[in-house]
Amino acid sequence: VQLVESGGGLVQAGGSLRLSCAASGSTFSINAMAWYRQAPGKQRELVAGISSGGGSTDYSDSVKGRFTISRDSAKNTMYLQMNSLKPEDTAVYYCKAVTRRFDYWGQGTQVTVSS
Repeated sequence: VQLVESGGGLVQAGGSLRLSCAASGSTFSINAMAWYRQAPGKQRELVAGISSGGGSTDYSDSVKGRFTISRDSAKNTMYLQMNSLKPEDTAVYYCKAVTRRFDYWGQGTQVTVSS
């Protein structure tokens, strides 16, 4: 499984971005997927997760109500809609795909929110 994130960039506080994570390879083996982020000097943290069918989602308290995770199985793509962005959302955002045997990670996309 290969994962490629896109959609990051520089945005002002209060703005929006939509991240995408395109999966390729053995996509049939993917179960749950998730978005993580890592800010400079901090540990990587879970932002949001979504079940294999997309029917169940979960969010960290810091993004609940502002971010929305979704996935399009037909396109093998997961999304993260980020609204009302804050400077503390600045980080490299990574997507993760969970299979029975391994977890796969993308290379990350930078999100920078200016105040």
